[in-house]
Amino acid sequence: MLTNNIKTVRNDMRTLVRDAQELFREASTLSGDKAEELRSKGLVLLDSAMEKAQEVQGMALERGKAAAQTTDDYVRANPWQAVGMAAGVGLLVGMLMSRR
Repeated sequence: MLTNNIKTVRNDMRTLVRDAQELFREASTLSGDKAEELRSKGLVLLDSAMEKAQEVQGMALERGKAAAQTTDDYVRANPWQAVGMAAGVGLLVGMLMSRR
């Protein structure tokens, strides 16, 4: 679910930024009220993109905190299993690095 949300927000942000860029290009060729209107629309689009980025960042932060809490709870409940897993991962990484 989070992956789908991130992909959707990423696509929305690309579209918003692309639209804002087009508006700014058009505004640079115009002058007066029309240019100011296009600049305002571009700024609104960029603000919307920033809000979506902050929303995704918040979701990722919440998920990261939840994962850290779950890991902490597991390590506290099963310390020797956690040490064994860490040793196994360390051994695997060491073997992979020694191949180079």
